[in-house]
Amino acid sequence: MLTERTRVRRRSGRGSYDPDLIHAILDEALVSHVGFVVEGQPYVIPTLHARIDDRLYFHGAIANRMLAALRDGVPACVTATLVDGIVLARSAMHHSLNYRSVVVLGTAVPVTEGDEARRALHALVERVQPGRAAHCRPPSEAELSVTAVLALSIEEASAKIRTGPPVDDADDHRLPYWAGVVPLRTVPGVPEPDPALAAGIPFPAAR
Repeated sequence: MLTERTRVRRRSGRGSYDPDLIHAILDEALVSHVGFVVEGQPYVIPTLHARIDDRLYFHGAIANRMLAALRDGVPACVTATLVDGIVLARSAMHHSLNYRSVVVLGTAVPVTEGDEARRALHALVERVQPGRAAHCRPPSEAELSVTAVLALSIEEASAKIRTGPPVDDADDHRLPYWAGVVPLRTVPGVPEPDPALAAGIPFPAAR
């Protein structure tokens, strides 16, 4: 996965090209951002993704600008970031974040084979809520006909990670300011039922 384009240069010690680590970050991140350029104008669009083996999948309406551009072979840069903590230093200059991030470069291709498209859409639903695909109606042929599914091979990618406490200058350790890490995590809240939900339907437990 290491190429000259994905080599981490700034703080290179934080970089990794381990496929298992890259896959794990992509699998945990609910949202990725897809960067692309159309007629000289750069765009960065947040989207839901799903990974199956070494391919990332995206979906949307056929008329979606991002998917239309990617279908035309426009190169893409996909990023995903997990923020694990706020790093508070004694010096304003050394404040930071603890994070895990991935950058994937490549050219997406349309998924035209029906079984692969259905597997990708199934995986996308499962990304939203594990086990959810068994508790909703699958897409109809009419819905599939207006939905584009694209795949991007995870061949050119890198991860970058920061962990640990602030890195203050030694002279600043004597300053009377609190320093350390405020951990962050995303947790689900209490499910809020649809007002139109039929009576007696419980919230299904996540798998």
